[in-house]
Amino acid sequence: MKTRLIAAVAATAIATIAVAKENPTVGGAPMMADMTIAENASAAPNLTTLVAAVKQAGLAETLMGDGPFTVFAPTNDAFGMISEASLNKLMEEGNKKQLQQILTCHVVATEAFSTDINKMISDDGGMHVVPTVGGCQLEAYMEGGMLKLKDENGRVATVTTADVDQSNGVVHVIDRVLLPVGQAG
Repeated sequence: MKTRLIAAVAATAIATIAVAKENPTVGGAPMMADMTIAENASAAPNLTTLVAAVKQAGLAETLMGDGPFTVFAPTNDAFGMISEASLNKLMEEGNKKQLQQILTCHVVATEAFSTDINKMISDDGGMHVVPTVGGCQLEAYMEGGMLKLKDENGRVATVTTADVDQSNGVVHVIDRVLLPVGQAG
């Protein structure tokens, strides 16, 4: 009887650990840790605007590369906060460099899970500067138990889904598009 109880407790613990290690879904779509950032984003129904922008900017191959990358991925609703006219203009071929800069301001050239970011925030006294591939300086901080990012224009994004493991890095889904200094949305 005691052996069965120990086996049952061990099986429950193993099952709990297996569930805890599963990747979160994004927009209801399962995210596979053995797929790239670009491949997983393409499967998420709430990241279609981001995927279209990444393709338009010519960055899809980069996000399929080795990395490691940390991507703060704005949802369709986040892009919806930008006026339709501004978003359409940004997606024009002649604005490719501007689109690339905006998108790369959401990318960090290392893999940083939320525990890593939280430690950096704590080590830096409550706020950590995050330099991005696009040259932006984001400020990471915690507020109300939520990880927040502030761009150089004062726009604040909240991480709504953290730690989506990818074969070439990690994605944190955010609720606002972050912009380089001097750009409005």
